[in-house]
Amino acid sequence: MALWWEDAGRTVSPQAQRLLSLGDGGSNSATQSLVKEDLQGLANRLGLAMRVARYPPYCAKYNPIAHQVFPHVTRACQGVILHTVDIARHFIEQTKTTTGLGGTVRMLDKVYETGRTYAADFQQNMTIIFDDHLPKWNYCAVPECT
Repeated sequence: MALWWEDAGRTVSPQAQRLLSLGDGGSNSATQSLVKEDLQGLANRLGLAMRVARYPPYCAKYNPIAHQVFPHVTRACQGVILHTVDIARHFIEQTKTTTGLGGTVRMLDKVYETGRTYAADFQQNMTIIFDDHLPKWNYCAVPECT
């Protein structure tokens, strides 16, 4: 989210005060405190409220982005042997819908640390605001005043 905001979002929406992230919550530890701690840190760094609305496991098919883009990516890659990341990136970059919707491909070559844990006092002092409806999946990190 930070990469998109810094590369494009800030330019197209300079007055934005909050961002919405729709995502699959099935296999990426969306309910873990470390994810929330990192989200709070990002909200603080960008000075934006970060709204998260995740689809529970097996419900990602209802994500509108998935329906608008992924079938076209699948079609563009059909029959192609994706034996390198560059080949996959090339075909995904070429993907366009009939209305001209396309995607941007960014390669993240960051090495992610394993075994990270959240701060000992994070859960007690967490400022994440949980929704009344499905709070496990819907919440907001508001920038903290420093």
